[in-house]
Amino acid sequence: MPNIKHKQLLLFALVMLVVWGVGTVAYIYYYPHLIYNALDNAVINNGGGANSSVPVNTLYTLTTLASPSTHNNLAGGNHDTLYTLGVLDLSKGPQVLSVPDMGGRYYSIEFVDPWGDASYVGQRTTGTQAGSYLLSGPGWKGNLPAGMKQMAFSDNTVLVMGRVLVYNDSDLTTAYNLSKQIQLTPLT
Repeated sequence: MPNIKHKQLLLFALVMLVVWGVGTVAYIYYYPHLIYNALDNAVINNGGGANSSVPVNTLYTLTTLASPSTHNNLAGGNHDTLYTLGVLDLSKGPQVLSVPDMGGRYYSIEFVDPWGDASYVGQRTTGTQAGSYLLSGPGWKGNLPAGMKQMAFSDNTVLVMGRVLVYNDSDLTTAYNLSKQIQLTPLT
């Protein structure tokens, strides 16, 4: 028959097991939200680097490649791609993403919702020809304009991270000019 100390130790172990189990499930469930909120705030508050903010539903293209000396929220970013950043708020209606003809050049535009679900427009998923994409939140009902493809997200807030390949230092201006042509406009 266990004495009082053994019962207390058994109860403590049981409580710790429940706390560990609940904590693990909560961590797995909320981890994408924590990462998303950190990136969302970084883009909105300092997306362009040098303390410049990026308004919601606006894309900002960095003018330089990521490096350890840049201070543009891209620590660990690729050094051969030019980044375009933004945060979408689709609660007031869809946005239209316009992409120029990239002429075979690698590019990708990643859309990530707070749950960590990702969707892409880019060379590997949609090709490099010019295109227009209707970006809508959950439950949007409307007519899809001719020639557009719809991307429906499960949340009204979406983080956007675009990348355009830069072949070498002399190609930076060409890549930047292509990146600046990736634009968002509200669906009117």
